[in-house]
Amino acid sequence: MKIKLVRLFASTAVACLLLSWGQNLQAQTTTPPTKPTKTVNSPAAAGLLTQAYSALSAADHDYDGNRIRAMKQIEIAAKRLGVSLGGDGKVREQQVTSDQQLHTAQALLQQAVVAGLRPGPKEHIEKAIIFLNTALSLK
Repeated sequence: MKIKLVRLFASTAVACLLLSWGQNLQAQTTTPPTKPTKTVNSPAAAGLLTQAYSALSAADHDYDGNRIRAMKQIEIAAKRLGVSLGGDGKVREQQVTSDQQLHTAQALLQQAVVAGLRPGPKEHIEKAIIFLNTALSLK
């Protein structure tokens, strides 16, 4: 009986040691350090810039040059993203419709900032939003 008890105790101790050693090995395995991720532009943000630029190019009124300044900032940001923009702005429309176009562009640009832009393009889009705020405050 004593031998069976000692054998049971010894095999239980060995099993516990093996299990704890396996847990220790698992806890010590490390994953390779990850490199800091670079901010990547969202494809959705590029699409929003294109839509905003199109809305601004369709707007007929000048707003003391602020509409054009906003468009230039969007062009710079789009160029940094590798997106080509175009539009001639030769549409005749009423002031109210033109104001709606600017509001639409402003909302699209704000969505583009939230969607994720690198700091360089984001800076230009924020400037464009400021120009649009100025343009919409003129009457």
